[in-house]
Amino acid sequence: MSWVLAALVTGAAVFCVLVVVAARSYLAQTPGVRGQTDPVSILKPLAGIDEGLEENLRSFFRQDYGGAFEVLFAVREAADPAVAVAERVRAGYPGVPSRVLIVGEPPWPNAKVWSLHHLTQAAAYDLLVMSDSDIRVTPDFLATVAAEFSDPALGVTTCPYRAVPGASLWSKLEAMMMNTEFLAGILAARLIEGMRFSVGPTIVARKAAIAKTGGWPALSDFLAEDFVLGQRAAEAGMGVGLSRYVIEHRIGSAAFVPNARHRLRWCRSTRRSRPVGYAGQVFTNPVPLAVLLLAAAPGWWPLCAAALVLRGWAAYGTAGRILRDPLCRANWWLIPAADFASFLFWLGGFFGNTIAWRGRTFFLHKDGRFERIA
Repeated sequence: MSWVLAALVTGAAVFCVLVVVAARSYLAQTPGVRGQTDPVSILKPLAGIDEGLEENLRSFFRQDYGGAFEVLFAVREAADPAVAVAERVRAGYPGVPSRVLIVGEPPWPNAKVWSLHHLTQAAAYDLLVMSDSDIRVTPDFLATVAAEFSDPALGVTTCPYRAVPGASLWSKLEAMMMNTEFLAGILAARLIEGMRFSVGPTIVARKAAIAKTGGWPALSDFLAEDFVLGQRAAEAGMGVGLSRYVIEHRIGSAAFVPNARHRLRWCRSTRRSRPVGYAGQVFTNPVPLAVLLLAAAPGWWPLCAAALVLRGWAAYGTAGRILRDPLCRANWWLIPAADFASFLFWLGGFFGNTIAWRGRTFFLHKDGRFERIA
């Protein structure tokens, strides 16, 4: 057992070095040609009121962009409380074209994809920014991502995100996981095989790229539709990128139970979307592995110490250099706790094939598709 744990800790240490190299590679990439002013349609599926929703939405209207852009919202029903917020925001920016679409109850398992399907049909422009309701951006957002699409080969790009937690401890631990471990996995995959996937919560894509994947109906029963969209775009020969623009992901202040339910849903979805990659996530949490090794064989302490130092180096590369994250800088001592929590949720993700999502229960199939359980 000691030798098995030592091998895992060694693998985790190697992964941390890989993340440092990957972070440097990401920062060294050439930015797009500034001044690109292709018109843009911003697509916003809404459902209920997230913490900070109004300010999140306003940030997309306050764009310092030389080209035309519009903002489109989609809700299931006119009685959704998000409608009043969207209308209030729209009224404050009469110079920005915007609309609220009532799309009805989704007949597809993935309600977000149903909304995006209608929003894409209503969009006036070819370049689409698909962004969740809990995202906040700065005025240079559109100018930055549009510049990247000066490359005609680029079909889809993912915006890395800096998670901003609420007041609860659980949201802070989740945010620290996102800002260190989750981004680390994306960077490592980009370094090894290039971007052959995309991840929410903000994706920029050409309509042609979505059409080449089969359109939204072809993604309607996948839980991780963002991952599959990028995967299929890459398989179709279109460029998939990782944007230089870092968005803010406002994750709210969920208590333990809803936070745990959300994180287990995420883990089970990842396990179904890419099972080999999910198993490989054992190397992304050096801290619990090192503690287990120390408990089993204290003589391995030099290896454990080295792994912990490398974990800190990798966290600095992601949260510090790329995301400029004040949370991890001020609460660095909580990163080991975040690693332990992430490790436990990762183990829990191997069990169970159902998820709870917006008050409904779904069954996850092996290929990443899901269906509602009545």
